[in-house]
Amino acid sequence: MKKSFNGNKFFINRELSWLEFNKRVLEEAQDNSNPLLERLKFLSIVSSNLDEFFMVRVGSLNDQINAGFDKPDPSGMTPDEQVQSIYRTVASMIRDQYNCLSYSLLPALKNEGINIIDSDVLTPIQLNTLNEYFVNEIYPVLTTMAVDESRPFPLIANKSLNLAVLLQGSEKEDQLFATVQVPSVLPRFIEVSSDINGVNYILMEEIIRMNISMLFKGHKILAVNACRITRNADLSLNEDEADDLLLEIEKSLKMRKWGAAVRLEVEAHSDEKIVSILKDALELDPQSVFHIKGPIDITFLLKMAAQRSRPDLKDQLFPSIYPPAFKKYEDVFSAIRTKDILVHHPYEDFQSVIDFIYHAADDPDVLAIKQTLYRISSNSPIIKGLLRAVENGKQVTVLFEIKARFDEENNIQWAKKLEEAGCHVTYGLIGLKTHCKITLVVRRETDGIMRYVHMSTGNYNETTSKLYTDIGLFTSNRHIGSDATALFNQLTGYSDQPDWYMLNTAPFGLRKKITELIKNEIKLSTIDSPGRIIIKINSLVDSEIIKLLYKASCSGVKIDLIVRGICSLRPGINGVSENIRVISIVDRYLEHSRIFYFSNGGRKDIFLSSADLMERNLNRRVELLFPVIDEDLKNRLESILDIYLKDNVKARELKADGQYVWVNRRSKKPIHSQTYFYENPI
Repeated sequence: MKKSFNGNKFFINRELSWLEFNKRVLEEAQDNSNPLLERLKFLSIVSSNLDEFFMVRVGSLNDQINAGFDKPDPSGMTPDEQVQSIYRTVASMIRDQYNCLSYSLLPALKNEGINIIDSDVLTPIQLNTLNEYFVNEIYPVLTTMAVDESRPFPLIANKSLNLAVLLQGSEKEDQLFATVQVPSVLPRFIEVSSDINGVNYILMEEIIRMNISMLFKGHKILAVNACRITRNADLSLNEDEADDLLLEIEKSLKMRKWGAAVRLEVEAHSDEKIVSILKDALELDPQSVFHIKGPIDITFLLKMAAQRSRPDLKDQLFPSIYPPAFKKYEDVFSAIRTKDILVHHPYEDFQSVIDFIYHAADDPDVLAIKQTLYRISSNSPIIKGLLRAVENGKQVTVLFEIKARFDEENNIQWAKKLEEAGCHVTYGLIGLKTHCKITLVVRRETDGIMRYVHMSTGNYNETTSKLYTDIGLFTSNRHIGSDATALFNQLTGYSDQPDWYMLNTAPFGLRKKITELIKNEIKLSTIDSPGRIIIKINSLVDSEIIKLLYKASCSGVKIDLIVRGICSLRPGINGVSENIRVISIVDRYLEHSRIFYFSNGGRKDIFLSSADLMERNLNRRVELLFPVIDEDLKNRLESILDIYLKDNVKARELKADGQYVWVNRRSKKPIHSQTYFYENPI
């Protein structure tokens, strides 16, 4: 009997699955075996993750609710049911987060001589110093925003920290309301002089609160409470009607600051009148208001952890090595021409990718460089290399994805600079984000034109390359070079869908290729020789792919999924997914690489990709799936996957109910995959 795998019992809601991922990040902050400042970093990441989640995911769900859309998702939940569940789950998560801060991290920091203090413990000398700092540095920057009949409720910017102030009016029963934004242009935490060993910090909002009467002279202050608003930042853009895409995106970026409020954070025990005024003005339900037992917006902890020069409280430093494959050759082109080269970041230095661009920029035989850019740093050496190539007379073409969420402004600035320098800059296809990562270098050689290609699972960003695990491939394979040329012609011109030799792209054929590879495992799988699939990705949401994996499981195919974040597939369902194991690894580096392994009857097909298995990646983005051909590199990737699957230190296993549990390592030797890759280079 053919199984359809339709029905909510087969799918985990994507939003709740994402919250489970953030819970795993929180667990790293709660883990006493992690160094103290690393725990502080993870606690900060929990907050920044939640900010983006509310701005994008909750914002989108609210848009659906307001539009009257009530169709259930594959897990059977309507948008309204999802939002209700999200607020309940987040409330519990925030309680756990601040319990970790108050009862674990702050006392541990105090033991190490690092204190975040309140104004009531300041000495007279410290008070005087901070008051002078307020008058000279803070006061000139502040602006009070009163609310009355002539002055409407102010537009409080997204994610800005504010002090809400309640004042006594001229009549005893009258109460006045105003806000003061805590200036983001000044440091959030200030070091306070101390006679004891160690360091004391006080938060900016506390200094303002201490001196709030200076801002409202002649009025009695009734209450002062910190608050913060998160707004819907899920931008919608009609590209078909946009005459100038850059201009339209710049306009929409301004609107992001003023989208509808989706969350209000207030201090615990805030004045009820203040909360009521804020809630009513922002048109928020009570469930959207979170009472925070501690400092609001603890993303500042990341910077605080980075500032402290305490290597004893941080992870052991793991320096990257330069890829050995390049060292025995005079130039990068000789190395790549000899053999395909796989680079595993951050264990192997991203500098090899930067060097590839700079060698191409300076080499007199290089004619052209073509590259896609999605997320780059604010001081990108990749951009500088491309500008250098233009100066040296190369033809440089850059497909710049200026719609990369929350990186739009940075990307627009760089795109303009490249255009001004003489680069050919294009912005991809209408309605599609270009998410693939590929560089093509065209070089004149004695035997004709040669094409050198770099493709990667991650961005051309030297900063995140030190924080994310990614894999890149350098090749001079003629078929891949031809495909790369065809891809750029399609993205920058009017070329029709090409006949690919080796590459597969979304939204044109990547889904079809993945489907064929899974079906091939089903076809070849037998009781004596079951098929084998290993997939390492960031997210697994696409319902059609999930159904196909269920079918493969029912056919006896052994499936291991290494999914860092969202996973809507339920493993371990009797008769459906008992042959599927799902693990997630959350560790010091963000697991970002995408690897696809198919046994293919013992012949091994291994691919790398920029794509996750989500509908947006497969249907609405330009993505790349590229094969690893060299047998030595295949074996290397197989070994990398094997170590991930054996991780019993940082791996959690997904159960059918959607919960994650630590992988059991009883009586087993501890295997910590990220540490292993440094200590035992593969």
